Amino acid sequence: MPLLNIPEELIELRSSLRQFIDREIRPVEDAHRQEIQETGRYEGIKDDRDKIRKRSAELGFWSLHMPEEVGGGGLSYLGQVLLHEEGSRDGLILPQVESIFPVVSGPTPIYLDCTEAQREKYLYPLMAADKTTCFALTEPEAGSDAQRIATRAERVDGGGWVINGRKHFITGGEEASFALVFALTDSEKRAKGGITAFFVDADAPGYSVTRVQRTMSPYQNPVELTFDNVKVNDDQILGQEGFGFYSAMRGINGARLQIAARALGLAQNFLDRSMEYAKSRVAFGRPIGSNQYVQGMLVDSYAELEQARMLVYRCASEIDEGADGRRQAALAKMVAVEMVGRVGDRAIQVHGGNGFMTELGLEAWYRDARAMRLYEGTTEILKANVAKTLGL
Repeated sequence: MPLLNIPEELIELRSSLRQFIDREIRPVEDAHRQEIQETGRYEGIKDDRDKIRKRSAELGFWSLHMPEEVGGGGLSYLGQVLLHEEGSRDGLILPQVESIFPVVSGPTPIYLDCTEAQREKYLYPLMAADKTTCFALTEPEAGSDAQRIATRAERVDGGGWVINGRKHFITGGEEASFALVFALTDSEKRAKGGITAFFVDADAPGYSVTRVQRTMSPYQNPVELTFDNVKVNDDQILGQEGFGFYSAMRGINGARLQIAARALGLAQNFLDRSMEYAKSRVAFGRPIGSNQYVQGMLVDSYAELEQARMLVYRCASEIDEGADGRRQAALAKMVAVEMVGRVGDRAIQVHGGNGFMTELGLEAWYRDARAMRLYEGTTEILKANVAKTLGL
């Protein structure tokens, strides 16, 4: 598919999203603008997020990416990229904290491995935004090398399992109705048949949120989850026992493309704000945009953003056309998240001291974007992944 030949229905869908944001989300944030400028957040943001999730589900945005067979919209990867980019290009908070689209807190392709009973209890409530979840894999000693997890699930007499362990950096874990917990069930096999994914309800005895972890981003506060003799049954296993990683891989391409798309939107906001400022800010008798040093920063950002956008769109299209996505999703995320860091840094520089102040909101998104190079595969891991697909 030619890169610029975006199907008309996707353009119309993007326009519908824009109308939803302008009509129902922007006014909510504008009412708290002063508090946001001072603190980066506002009191009641979680309640507003939950309301918008329900509204997004009613309009069909929340589950657009899921297959039609489970009630989703069957949206293509290119469509997902376009919408996630659009949702992040204004610098609004609510569209970027999983209020319109889920990344880990709502339905993802991972849950296509659910049994019918599990779909009724877990997946369909996620689709309707009646429940939220979290992806409990990462541990203090197991990040990129996830097979090193120490959380264990051991069989008990009479049937079922008992889970013990600790997870950290768990996005959405504070409010999750249930967690998808990855636990070691065979220490010899580990990633090759020894790690199992379990549904664990948040109200299960022994399940606790033991710490909220503070980050450099005002919008991301993951948690530590502790499992102390948590009892689960066989019917709480997702997919096949020992093959939890295989279920997890169902969602990796979409998640990486969504992050890449959000990086595009954030970069566009950084660039738009910088262009406006360069034209209006006067120093030494003329707009600072007439100075070649400033022009160079803006042109570099424009060029890098356009290059990254073309790549991300192409990678999404290739997966839609049948590519397995290992190279495409890794490459798209790697390039886009590195790009947004540089564009954000230049935006701060163009704005000078004003860019360093909280009132403009640039510094908050600059800090938030830094984490993109870490989750869903660090840049270094993604480079190694791409190298393998090149035969290295």
